[in-house]
Amino acid sequence: MVKRDIVGTRHTDSPFDARAADYDGWFDDKEGKIIFATEVKAVQEVLPMLPKPWLEIGVGSGRFAQALGISTGLDPASRLLDIAKGRGIITMQGKIEDRFLPAESFGAVFLIMTLCFIDNPVIALSEIKRALKPGGRIVLGVVPRHSPWGELYQRKKQDSHPLYKHANFYRCEELVSLLKDSGFVISATISTLFQKPGRVIKVENPLNGYHADAGFLVIAGTKTGSSF
Repeated sequence: MVKRDIVGTRHTDSPFDARAADYDGWFDDKEGKIIFATEVKAVQEVLPMLPKPWLEIGVGSGRFAQALGISTGLDPASRLLDIAKGRGIITMQGKIEDRFLPAESFGAVFLIMTLCFIDNPVIALSEIKRALKPGGRIVLGVVPRHSPWGELYQRKKQDSHPLYKHANFYRCEELVSLLKDSGFVISATISTLFQKPGRVIKVENPLNGYHADAGFLVIAGTKTGSSF
């Protein structure tokens, strides 16, 4: 397992580098704070079932990792990783598809608002399974495509937003199929963010199970079988 920061050892272009300050600043604006707190509460629902150590793929500036107690993060954006290091996160620069993580070295791997920015999710999920210990867990935090929030981000994508133009959003059933086809058994689904875009005024309590009008889902899966 990685014991030290290796930021900068893998030079990878990322659209987030040019907008690192804007990205991190969103978490401090009025609506951003409430949405972030709502999403953190949802992910916290599955933490008791997760073996350690933990890794976040797409750790960004380390906001979720710091809030959830995730010690190690991977991201291609060097400027975001510099911020994450300042939040006490052990950082690695690169993409999960690069296949450089040690085999069977993590108890749980998180992808929070990350899968939509991964070019090949099948390869990424295969690599995550390889990096997980037997019985390890994967945790997805996603905006479902056909929710009000997913529709908002789809419009941003169509308008060539500098970040969301690179994103691909999925329906819940597509995510479940991806996980199952990659060798994971679904162990929990949590729904939250029922307030509509532009109308977020309070932190929400999450609900168990899949709810079609939720703007944020947490889907946890358990690794099965061999990784090789």
